[in-house]
Amino acid sequence: MTVDKIKAGQEYPWGHDRRFNAYSGYFRKLFGSRVQKVSVDAGFTCPNRDGTKGRGGCTYCNNDAFNPSYCIPEKSVRQQIEEGISFHRRRYREAESYLVYFQAYTNTYAPLSRLREIYSEALEVPGIKGLVIGTRPDCIDDEKLEYIKELSSDHYVAVEYGVESCYDKTLKRINRCHTYNDAVEAIEASARKGIHTGAHFIFGLPGETREEMMAEADIISGLPLTTVKFHQLQIIRGTAMEREYRDKPGDFHLFSWEEYLDFFVRFLERLNPAIVVERFTGEAPPRFLTSSLWGRKRTEQIVGLVEKRLEELDTWQGRLYKG
Repeated sequence: MTVDKIKAGQEYPWGHDRRFNAYSGYFRKLFGSRVQKVSVDAGFTCPNRDGTKGRGGCTYCNNDAFNPSYCIPEKSVRQQIEEGISFHRRRYREAESYLVYFQAYTNTYAPLSRLREIYSEALEVPGIKGLVIGTRPDCIDDEKLEYIKELSSDHYVAVEYGVESCYDKTLKRINRCHTYNDAVEAIEASARKGIHTGAHFIFGLPGETREEMMAEADIISGLPLTTVKFHQLQIIRGTAMEREYRDKPGDFHLFSWEEYLDFFVRFLERLNPAIVVERFTGEAPPRFLTSSLWGRKRTEQIVGLVEKRLEELDTWQGRLYKG
């Protein structure tokens, strides 16, 4: 599609008139209506927590900062889903169907027999259209991908990989205990199976420059991703990163809101327009944050401000993408 056609008011390559390839538009195209995620904590751990690869987990991680109150692994998967649906029906009345989001920790880090049991329990709940499985790139294999592909024949199933950074120096520093190449291999293997594949990245991790973060737009654009999430770094209370930040604050780049807005719009211009953008930012309850440079901006407000800036600059996702 040419620049002239876009400026004349035609739809963007992703099939609607928003200036980025929005997750909500992607789902409306797939399902014809709003679909809401319901988070579940199925009691998994991670190989960088249990000693298999390391201890302590990722230095920035505190799952309590994003887990809804109904997500308690002592409850069954079904009970968490039913409570989550009840919560979301009160908050998002538009939602007609739901996806179960296995979010906390590494949700393929178990024998296949256990995964079959948990995923099947989730898909049996009325109103559930599919699964989003959050995991690490080093906790997937061909046998598990074949099973997920099998599930995908009757349901929407996506695998969402925590990648966090394209740079091994950063991954080592934050105790991920995997490499960027591990992420590339997992994403490519999933895409080859025809599985919806997502990834998660954090901007502002210690030691990374603005130029390195911006260069990730070109690196990510070459991956066979369906969806992507971006978060600004937040220093969460009680984490190893909080202690590191106190000791070496100069190694961190915590974005002010105005700075992040400018950075992210420029990043979007370089990002492959075929990739669906699920999130621009992360949001944690104020009680978990050591400091907040953004005031009380909520996710919905931030999306509106990004779209306003895109319109003011007459730009859009992928405008500078080189392909």
